Amino acid sequence: MKAPFYILKYLVVGMLQCSLLVFAPPVALAAQHGLEFIDQQIAEHEGLTGVLVLDKGEEALLARAWLADHATESIEVQYFIWSSDNIGKLATEALLRAAERGVRVRVIVDDLLIDAPDKTLLALALHENIQIRIYNPKHSVGTSFIKRIKNVVTDFRGVNQRMHDKTFIVDGKVVITGGRNMANEYFDYDQEYNFRDRDVLALGQVVADVKKSFERFWKSELCSSVEQRFSGIGIFEKKVTVNNEEIRKIYSDLHQYAILTENFALEVRRAISDIPADFARLAKKIVWTDAQFISDIPGKNKKRFALDGGGEASLALAELISKANKKIVIQSPYLVLSDEAEDLFRKAVKRGVEVLISTNSLASTDNLQAFSGYKKQRKALVKMGLKVVEYKPHPRVQQQLLERYQELKNKQPVFAIHAKTMVIDSEVVYIGTYNLDPRSENLNTEVGIIMKNEALAKSVEKMISVDMLPENSWLASDKPDKHAPLGKRLKVLFWQMMPIKSLL
Repeated sequence: MKAPFYILKYLVVGMLQCSLLVFAPPVALAAQHGLEFIDQQIAEHEGLTGVLVLDKGEEALLARAWLADHATESIEVQYFIWSSDNIGKLATEALLRAAERGVRVRVIVDDLLIDAPDKTLLALALHENIQIRIYNPKHSVGTSFIKRIKNVVTDFRGVNQRMHDKTFIVDGKVVITGGRNMANEYFDYDQEYNFRDRDVLALGQVVADVKKSFERFWKSELCSSVEQRFSGIGIFEKKVTVNNEEIRKIYSDLHQYAILTENFALEVRRAISDIPADFARLAKKIVWTDAQFISDIPGKNKKRFALDGGGEASLALAELISKANKKIVIQSPYLVLSDEAEDLFRKAVKRGVEVLISTNSLASTDNLQAFSGYKKQRKALVKMGLKVVEYKPHPRVQQQLLERYQELKNKQPVFAIHAKTMVIDSEVVYIGTYNLDPRSENLNTEVGIIMKNEALAKSVEKMISVDMLPENSWLASDKPDKHAPLGKRLKVLFWQMMPIKSLL
């Protein structure tokens, strides 16, 4: 998981795709096309949910682009990471531009990794159509260094309880959720490190439940407005103010930044030129089925000191595993089983269920702490009867999954798993934010969609099966750590000695 400020990073790219391709501003495009066909689809499939699996980064980017450009009433986003790099600035301008055309923009972002400039964050929050709330602000926004240290000492569980939800809702009609944060590497645009990830776009029945979850967080005591966070005084809180002139300058600078072509990386400019603003192509692939949105409550559970406690998402996924009769196929970037999870899988194997898990190798992972927890368990998991394979840093399937592979192949960027997916008996599939580790089980709030559809389940299972082929993964039993640099192996040995399992 890479660092900071990733909210709506590619929404601005999407808006620019549409506007540059047809030389019309977003407002004109919205007027021409709108979301009318989505309304029609929902009306024709009453009681069902339309789902579209977004398996490729650029396809996931296109879906977000079209929806952001066609929003007419509201954009509501809930994400773990918000980046402040080049595209992050463009994304910020996109939110501002949407608000200026009358769209109501609401953002909930976790406090841990945010690094947005204080005055910019406050200036955006002061726009009449933009509201920004910070989840569990114990680290960054409005918090002084002294207060941060105090929080760690006096509320260790609190500072470790994070909002890992990733939802993007447009006009209360369409939602995208899944593993992707908003950053280059989640959409195959990083030069050095990209994630093999997975989202699901949904419309219809399930969207109302996603909306309810968003509102629950929005009203939670754990969420504070940006204005509240910057109104404190003293050594424990930061006081930040902006006057009207500063606000106008911040808005103007963002707009000017967005129109300068030198602020776009070459690959982003190519994306703007090459990806058509044609959401209808994706819409033809939508499958209408029964679906369930699962989510945790703000705070995850009622524990206030201990690092366990579970949550609604954990219970829902545990129930799926307990009901499996033939096969469980899982893809997770991290694999650290709690005692409860280990018992769950042991019972599944004992009743004859085949369990296959696709996870990262040491050579591909970006999280050495999590890998250290997995390495401690690896032999036991294989002995238990789980078939575990570890993703290669340069899998052959990368050539099919990355639209820009020919541009990047000489640079050899690492390709790592970030998808969080489970398929039960080739009939039920979960796609969401849940990692197979204690942190997702007990500390981080998580979301996802469970879909009961055999064709859909088999399709996703096939995707994971391809990732598990020998040209893409190593068997965990074949000691694949030898393929990682010595420095990485030594760092993992260090983390193995640390008593941090409950935090992984």
